[in-house]
Amino acid sequence: MYLEDPMKKLPNAFAITLLSCCMTGWSQPAREGLQTRIIINADQGQETISRHIYGHFSEHLGHCIYGGYWVGTDSEIPNTNGIRNDVVEALRGIHIPNLRWPGGCFADEYHWMDGIGPASARPKMVNTHWGGVTEDNSFGTHEFMDLCEQLGTEPVICGNVGSGSVQEMSQWVEYLNFEGISPMADLRRVNGREDPWGVKFWGVGNENWGCGGNMTAEFYADQYRRYATFCRNYGGNRLYKIAGGANSEDYNWTETLMKNIPHRMMDGLSLHYYTTNWGNKGSATQFGEEQYFEVLRRCLRIREALDRHIAIMERYDPDNNVDLVFDEWGTWYDVEPGTNPGFLFQQNSMRDALVAALTLNYLNDRCERIKMANIAQTINVLQALIFTEGEKMVLTPTYHVYDLYKVHHDATMLPLSLDSPDYTFSGRTLPAVSASASRDEHGVIHVSLVNIDPGKPISVSLDIRGADEKTVKGKILESSEMNSHNSFENPTEVVPVDFRDVKVGKGIVEVNLPARSVVVLEIS
Repeated sequence: MYLEDPMKKLPNAFAITLLSCCMTGWSQPAREGLQTRIIINADQGQETISRHIYGHFSEHLGHCIYGGYWVGTDSEIPNTNGIRNDVVEALRGIHIPNLRWPGGCFADEYHWMDGIGPASARPKMVNTHWGGVTEDNSFGTHEFMDLCEQLGTEPVICGNVGSGSVQEMSQWVEYLNFEGISPMADLRRVNGREDPWGVKFWGVGNENWGCGGNMTAEFYADQYRRYATFCRNYGGNRLYKIAGGANSEDYNWTETLMKNIPHRMMDGLSLHYYTTNWGNKGSATQFGEEQYFEVLRRCLRIREALDRHIAIMERYDPDNNVDLVFDEWGTWYDVEPGTNPGFLFQQNSMRDALVAALTLNYLNDRCERIKMANIAQTINVLQALIFTEGEKMVLTPTYHVYDLYKVHHDATMLPLSLDSPDYTFSGRTLPAVSASASRDEHGVIHVSLVNIDPGKPISVSLDIRGADEKTVKGKILESSEMNSHNSFENPTEVVPVDFRDVKVGKGIVEVNLPARSVVVLEIS
């Protein structure tokens, strides 16, 4: 649930330290005016922005899997082995680095052996978490691995700790990864796959504080140790094991796991944080500036929550052996009228694109500790990148942010300082500008800029130190209204276009950043 402002609980000195931080993407105390200066230290980058920060999450929920990815081999919709070709092409276009599956809450009621073998012989189940619909298990392990191969992405499999067993998860690892002679490897061969897939990323349960078993942190820590012990490494494939982490601002959960689980047994610790008002989520498109401001305020609170979880991790693990894995995040509104409440289908507007851009800027900044993140969810659910309906497909504003930001994948994060003007509404203020910068393997600098003010443009001066920039070009995503969105009837209402309101001279890049916009510059 959404708790009170965590900054009120911090000791004064710690709060001041956080608030005065001038790292990438988040401002120092704001100054008045409609201009800002950003200093980029292009010769001081040390940390790599893992491409896995730009990961995705797809659950057996609503029309994410069925109708989203999977239409079956008999469908008239163009497909390869039952998987939609248009969806694969779109996701390959943003270089999707990883895909988390089968859940989510569904993971802790999913028994993987129900989803292998001939489709006609697979048992059916009730998806009790999401709509009470029948799950026929036609999309299972082999189909998911085929999807990942078509996408050219890394699978992230979340095992069943809530209602499963240690043996069940251990056998799933063996089925996917062992190349020798064994019961599970032989069963894989019977089902048509000779070679193992070598799946690296494994989540050991999901939201075990809630839908994954309503466990205490102490109990889950013990369960994790049992399950992780029997998730074996086969051949040269070393598993990357992710412990089921905290909900939002539950710092006790993080502290308990960091204290009670030997760090050699876990590579990552997850965190879930949704930008929502659980008491009144509101509409995805029917909103005014008050609701616009509130969603962005809640999004900006993510930084304090992440910083506090990271501070706990650093206290127990100063050498950064355990990564923070932000494997569920995004906006959560009321479902669209006339749709199944359990399917979590919501529209996606320019407001959501700003949430995505703000969040990704900050994740880039914290790339020393944050090594993976997964937006929820890829298709037709929550903050989706893609909508499908029959043979139709549309890309959302959030998709276009991921397309613009793919230049940051595996690039060197460049430290910057930012002094932002305020976005003010009803006497309340937020920093209007967010930024992130990186240098790719070819030496090209990319800067992602966000202006959340819905009514005022902002002049930005980029002081790039330690680089000899000569040319600048860019792309912009902006909209005519706060709630502008793409639909099947108008799929190009919010799309990136070339950005030309920029000039360079004497080490300074001058940018006129329009209201409610995302701009990505290429500087070389």
